[in-house]
Amino acid sequence: MNVIKISADILECEKSELSAEDLKLVESSENFLKNAYAPYSKFSVSAAVLLDNGVIINGTNQENAASPSGTCAERTAIFYANSQYPKNKILAVAISAFFNGEIISTPIPPCGACRQVILETETRYSHPVKLILSAKNKCLIINSIKDILPLTFTSDFLS
Repeated sequence: MNVIKISADILECEKSELSAEDLKLVESSENFLKNAYAPYSKFSVSAAVLLDNGVIINGTNQENAASPSGTCAERTAIFYANSQYPKNKILAVAISAFFNGEIISTPIPPCGACRQVILETETRYSHPVKLILSAKNKCLIINSIKDILPLTFTSDFLS
């Protein structure tokens, strides 16, 4: 029996340390939180997607009384970006959240379903998607979804 070790390099920084482009994406995500529909959990999530043509697409979580028929902010934004700009690569996704009207103090990562969608996007465009997980005073920067989804399920298994 062998032990396989998996590790990831994740950068933790203050918002003031972000590049101008990354800060703009985080601010877009935070400003869009008001559009989330989270009447049940009171946990509003917003995602801002940066395309290689400079366009920023925003999405929010959309809850539904018949859970789990809602959808996450990340998938809302990514699916919109992929349908409206199918030839443009997604370069980065910033994710922000409010709980009970206050920005959270710990950055949240995407759920498993969203990680799989981001992986498919990376595979589709042969390009890593940078994740910027934003909280009140700090951010986590992840260079590729593969860093937090190391044992990936891809189309290779379907052939």
